[in-house]
Amino acid sequence: MEALDDARTDARTDAGTDAYLRRLGVARSEGVRSGSLRELHLRHLRTVPFENLAIHLGEEIVLTPDALHDKIVTAGRGGICYELNGAFAELLSALGHRVELLQARVHGKDGVLGVPYDHLALRVDGRWLADVGFGEHSAYPLDLEERGEQQDPGGVFLVRAAAGDAAVGDLDVLRDGVPAYRLEARPRALADFRTGAWWHATSPESGFTRGPVCSRLTEDGGRITLRDRTLISTSADGDRTEVELATEGEVLAAYRAEFGIVLDRLPVALHPRD
Repeated sequence: MEALDDARTDARTDAGTDAYLRRLGVARSEGVRSGSLRELHLRHLRTVPFENLAIHLGEEIVLTPDALHDKIVTAGRGGICYELNGAFAELLSALGHRVELLQARVHGKDGVLGVPYDHLALRVDGRWLADVGFGEHSAYPLDLEERGEQQDPGGVFLVRAAAGDAAVGDLDVLRDGVPAYRLEARPRALADFRTGAWWHATSPESGFTRGPVCSRLTEDGGRITLRDRTLISTSADGDRTEVELATEGEVLAAYRAEFGIVLDRLPVALHPRD
């Protein structure tokens, strides 16, 4: 499947697109202007948090355009990569961009690649790697045709042909010299990622099941993260502060104040960390 289906969903109606743009703080005329991909990408990272709370609240991760729009736009939540990049793909398509869904396998610290469909990223207009669902990554889309270093507020990135037994056309994406993930060139459908989402939502081997995390880029280029009950603030120059939140009320208030997420109960780790 070379591009998203043309079926008209809630996310693709004018009202749905306008609601999504409002979530990002972008006016429609601003959102469709030439070169808007960079601005939309940055605003998405600042506004829509990467969060795995559904896993620890007993909520199902549903990979359909309507379900993603309902969660991210209507309910004001975030999500994991499949949800964030899946929803962003719908928005970009509605704004006239050509979007392809690509599967990637994340490089582990031991050098071993993750499971198939480990990650979902986007190829936009045949050239740009857009990824608003990988946590600490590039603030702006990366050029898939550039083989030199790409400077970004998030670090120095390199896109290169994958070596070894990788398929022809596969690419490795590196951040500050460290491999982040291996990107497969073949376009996929959103439904193809259901198995990867299920694995990440259920397996004790998945980092996502070991505890709740919610994180977004800040306006000054830093990052704010709530991991379990620890609120972590990192500045653009790397200064880091941690605050332990003592009560359930403090944690719920932090979700609301820092991420705009209103919960009536705390997420409980599915497979707690040791």
